[in-house]
Amino acid sequence: MSTEFMIIDNLPVEIAGEKNILDLIRKAGIELPTFCYYSELSVYGACRMCVVEDNRGEIHAACSTPPQAGMEVRTNTPRLRKYRKMILELLLSSHCRDCTTCEKNGRCKLQELAQRFGIKQVRFGNTFGEAELDTSSLCIVRDKSKCILCGDCVRMCDEVQNIGAIDFAFRGSKMCVSTAFDAPIATTNCVGCGQCAAVCPTGAIVVRNDTVKLWQDISDKDTKVVVQIAPAVRVGIGQELGLADGENVMGRIVAALKRIGFDEVFDTSTGADLTVLEEAGEFTARLQKEEKLPLFTSCCPAWVRYAELHYPQLMYKISTCRSPMQMFASVMKEHYGHSHRKVVVVAIMPCTAKKYEAARDEFKKDGVPYVDYVITTQELIQMIREAGIVFSEIEPEAVDMPFGAASGAGVIFGVTGGVTEAVIRRIADDKSVSALRAIAFTGVRGLQGVKEASIVLDGREVRIAVVSGLKNADSLIHKIRSGEKKYDFIEVMACPGGCICGAGQPVAGREGRNKRSVGLYEADRMSSIKRSEENPIIMALYDGLLKGNIHRLLHVDYVRKA
Repeated sequence: MSTEFMIIDNLPVEIAGEKNILDLIRKAGIELPTFCYYSELSVYGACRMCVVEDNRGEIHAACSTPPQAGMEVRTNTPRLRKYRKMILELLLSSHCRDCTTCEKNGRCKLQELAQRFGIKQVRFGNTFGEAELDTSSLCIVRDKSKCILCGDCVRMCDEVQNIGAIDFAFRGSKMCVSTAFDAPIATTNCVGCGQCAAVCPTGAIVVRNDTVKLWQDISDKDTKVVVQIAPAVRVGIGQELGLADGENVMGRIVAALKRIGFDEVFDTSTGADLTVLEEAGEFTARLQKEEKLPLFTSCCPAWVRYAELHYPQLMYKISTCRSPMQMFASVMKEHYGHSHRKVVVVAIMPCTAKKYEAARDEFKKDGVPYVDYVITTQELIQMIREAGIVFSEIEPEAVDMPFGAASGAGVIFGVTGGVTEAVIRRIADDKSVSALRAIAFTGVRGLQGVKEASIVLDGREVRIAVVSGLKNADSLIHKIRSGEKKYDFIEVMACPGGCICGAGQPVAGREGRNKRSVGLYEADRMSSIKRSEENPIIMALYDGLLKGNIHRLLHVDYVRKA
């Protein structure tokens, strides 16, 4: 069988199922510039930065052209360099150039490519107008004036998340990305997942920054600032701060936070252990009664919001358990409630939707939220840099007592399938070491968008589904309603891959996602506490602070808002 290949820059490159020339070129070790191409999104072909020239002088967009055996292309001719520089100059001519004050400074694709192609001056007059900020959302900030019309956010919102809160409006020079009737994003069906910000190559959509006021509280001697760190953060922060992506740097994060000035530092995995016990109990009770099944998990606020907006009739099937962040925050507020100082609870999360969750009325007591600040991984990186901390050189430190222990089951909450595996560990009849290891092979692990598994509990087959990405969740719900599928337990995470790929994290490609997943499972493997019920801190809470307060502190009754 003969091998098919293309000639790229005079080198033969084998065609092995690549869907476009761009993938083949990157396989050859050549990094063609793109603005609008993501492998998980449809091909748009708008930016024209990836054009190549064939041996007849014809120009092709590499992202939208399938490879052909015998085809010869060049990626770096004088003509192509001229085109790319022209495109960049035209984009810059209508773009804000105050890069030093932009949230995306240092991570902006337009800035990066302008430097790469040596754009030292722009020959065209700058038509950039006033900034058009939409700050209505608690999760993201939109600035139309920085949009380059690549369409990445539009396709992500529609194709992966099935929301469609934003789209292209108008034509020609007036074209822009907008909400329907240009309404504030917070008034639309946006669920705050922030995946639009994750794929935006410029500063047109960024994560909302809430660190300014937090710094003030940290500096206030009359305020006690306690913080919890979500499991996914420990494997998502390293690469931006001089370490490997996926490396577990929890100890360094704790040390950095203490240097910044936080009074007490805890691990949200402890809150996840509470969630496991409560959710497992709720699931077992529903299973015994054969009612309100399937049980949908409630850890992801973007999923809960999506269900409220699109499937309000399913809300009674969503677990009444609060998310680990909210469970732990309510416990901390209760524990420190008698302090002579004002107590501020901070949550460091990989998720932008957690900012919305923290502001929900269901998670307030007398109008005061249990979580005062939600800071994303990106915001934490900024704070560490602002404090002048050399992250790669500080010595790791342990989290504080009295909540200083967490199980491996709590840690794996950060990856898709982790919640399910933690619950299975709790409800499984066999508690042996071999049974624990076998759970990993039930089908709940892996970064696929939809996974199915089953276990036997008390002689009954329990059918399980794990989905990440809201479009996958929507498709699964349709199959359930049509009778095509039937499950007892469904884990839903809005972000593809789970919290390790949350919009508040530094953006990761496929390899980075795999490394982060491996990092969390390694942390679980190294934990001496494998199951949530084995955590002595949790047992002490049930015997003490939580006695008589379980429903008030650990559960929630969601009410659909008009």
